[in-house]
Amino acid sequence: MGLSLTQLHEAQSALAAPLYADVAGDIGVSFEFFPPKSEKMEETLWAAVQTLAPLEPRFVSVTYGAGGSTRERTHQTVARIVRETHIPAAAHLTCVDATKDEIDQIAREYWEAGVRHIVALRGDPPRAGEKFVSHPGGYENAAALTAGLKKIAPFEISVAAYPECHPDSANAQHDLDNLRAKIDAGADRAITQFFFSAETFFRFRDAVAAAGIDAEIVPGIMPVSTFAATSRMAAMCNTDVPEWMARLFDGLEDHAAARQLVAATIAAELCRKLYAGGVRQFHFYTLNRAELAYAICHLLGKRPAKADKALEAAA
Repeated sequence: MGLSLTQLHEAQSALAAPLYADVAGDIGVSFEFFPPKSEKMEETLWAAVQTLAPLEPRFVSVTYGAGGSTRERTHQTVARIVRETHIPAAAHLTCVDATKDEIDQIAREYWEAGVRHIVALRGDPPRAGEKFVSHPGGYENAAALTAGLKKIAPFEISVAAYPECHPDSANAQHDLDNLRAKIDAGADRAITQFFFSAETFFRFRDAVAAAGIDAEIVPGIMPVSTFAATSRMAAMCNTDVPEWMARLFDGLEDHAAARQLVAATIAAELCRKLYAGGVRQFHFYTLNRAELAYAICHLLGKRPAKADKALEAAA
């Protein structure tokens, strides 16, 4: 579909000036966390929430382990965010190893706890390497789960999208058909699996539009924690890891601070390219660490709300 004149002007401006000079900050952000397993991890998570809260995210989401293995911890984490912050909290919910009645009851409990947003996912099999099989009496996929949730309450619903195809999809058209089914079932937006090339996202966005799917597609951004761990996750979800990334991280295994700098640089550059192509909403997979996501938001011109208001008052 190509870039609009406005986007071309933005791309030319980015090339003519320092890459992040005077970026407008006109972006919306959201952040994903996972439920903590220990008191120490709880402290780390809560520190991350408090660090990122001033950026006024559209929402923060909390993941749900394979087979519902984190069900209670996910609920406790989401409920605490609702209770103790002003950030809209979204709970992940999957179809794995549960009947429709069990999932419906979990959804009702979320609604009663003040949660108004669900990230509806098919989910991964509880044992790695197995094929997904819907639970007897359960929801067969994310589209069915979305339709079921809409019958329970007027939830805001986000679903997943795969710029490089879901590993279980026969081809790209099957993947698009599945995305269409989720949107038709009532989903409000799709958040993509992480990727490392802006062109990958733009091609997918164009394919979605060409297929007549009218939905917000939000890119999922995952700054690299360690290259080995990222490569393992990428292999599981069919994400291409460019060879140049391996070269950039080579030799940094024992240099955590340097690795973090490189990770922030790569992710920020990806976001800058996406911004030049018209993207204004970003979803960050934080791995419960705030620093990388905060730094990238800062480079894109996003500032804490209180600081902005103080500057306006001073003016």
